[in-house]
Amino acid sequence: MTTAQQLAVIELLRVRAFPAERGPTEVGSSGPGYHLADLFRGDGAADADQHGAEHTALTGILTARFGEPYYISLWSVRTRVGEGEEIPDPWCELSDAFAYLHLWRWEGRWLALGAAGEEGAAGEAGADGGAGERPFRIVVAVTETDPP
Repeated sequence: MTTAQQLAVIELLRVRAFPAERGPTEVGSSGPGYHLADLFRGDGAADADQHGAEHTALTGILTARFGEPYYISLWSVRTRVGEGEEIPDPWCELSDAFAYLHLWRWEGRWLALGAAGEEGAAGEAGADGGAGERPFRIVVAVTETDPP
């Protein structure tokens, strides 16, 4: 996906109405109060360089468009989920995959951009108990639900 295509997905999600029920979309998934979309997915050394460049480019473009982002850690959210607290999506799902997010606020919605790589969220082992290696990902979330 080119940067222009990634920005088109972000714009689509930014203005799209939220569904009443969780389900797949042509670009990811949506549920009550949120949309999620993978903007990049890959593995291996070649993808690592592209992943970093694309995340940097998107962060720069979104900052120019929406202002300086908040930079938030999801460590406490992941900890709270682990202790049994119910955290609303997309925050629960994002905390499982990302250690931190860039976050912008505009017109009653949040735009979150997350990047993760081989080590998984915050360098922790994966759900299978293994080394925690995960593909390189860049995900965007648009939500009306405030971060927990």
